Amino acid sequence: MIRWIRRFEGWFGAAGAICIAIGLYFGLVASPPDSYQGEVVRIMYVHVPFASTSMAAYAVLTVASLWYLWKRDPLIDNLAQATAGVGVFFTSGALFTGSVWGKPTWNTWWTWDARLVSFTILLLILIGYLMLRTFIEDKEREARYAAILAIVGAVDLPIVHFSVEWWRTLHQPLSISQRGVAIAGVMLYPLIFMTVGFYLLFTYMVGVRTQMLYLKQLLEAKKGRLLGEVRL
Repeated sequence: MIRWIRRFEGWFGAAGAICIAIGLYFGLVASPPDSYQGEVVRIMYVHVPFASTSMAAYAVLTVASLWYLWKRDPLIDNLAQATAGVGVFFTSGALFTGSVWGKPTWNTWWTWDARLVSFTILLLILIGYLMLRTFIEDKEREARYAAILAIVGAVDLPIVHFSVEWWRTLHQPLSISQRGVAIAGVMLYPLIFMTVGFYLLFTYMVGVRTQMLYLKQLLEAKKGRLLGEVRL
């Protein structure tokens, strides 16, 4: 897996940068302002990809945690830890851009909306996951407990996704659902480019972070063996 990551990480990064550049041009320059929100709607081209990628990141974390508990592969644990760290970045970005968008449209930076609260809980779970990994000295127990926390926390994913359907909220309903597409094509295509670009950027960042954690683990193992030899 490390060889595969090293081979393709550059391609993911370059493709992500190209998609984001195209999406930003069409979203911020070529697309028209919204008839209701005006120019403020352009925050959507950053906020929605942030939110979508953060959801995907937690889904990857959940799968990696299940895989680790099944196979106990240290590299998969590195992947899960890397995904959690990168997920904090994207989830924080989604909440920040959402607040920036909410101020002119809702006249407030924050409201106790079901979508906002459930998304904030997702961020707190990710932060708790990373904190847990710093408090336990036994690496195997640390990985096992963190995986269990990530799996339990996955209960929040469907709540985040369906919160606008289950409760009355200020947050707008899903633009793409079983009912159809409720967004004009001139806005949809830049949004797709941006979302794909963010997914590719996420993959690149996780790949780089996984390698760093893997090399750190190897270094610690070599130091441990050297100390053992010295003591003998």
